Amino acid sequence: MPTDPVGRFLAALDPHHREAVSGRPREEQERLAAAWEQELEADTELDSLDELSPPAAEAEAARRVLDREH
Repeated sequence: MPTDPVGRFLAALDPHHREAVSGRPREEQERLAAAWEQELEADTELDSLDELSPPAAEAEAARRVLDREH
């Protein structure tokens, strides 16, 4: 399991998005990972999901971050 924010963010993505994001510049990956961590901390709905399934909460937060990018 990756411990750095970018690695954790990439691990939370579905395979298609993981491949697309891993091809982006490192600075952009770091920006997305920071937005992902902020989403995890700020959204109270994700807190409830995190209690049931931390990977599901991380995946949902990653999806939201990428949705905002488009």
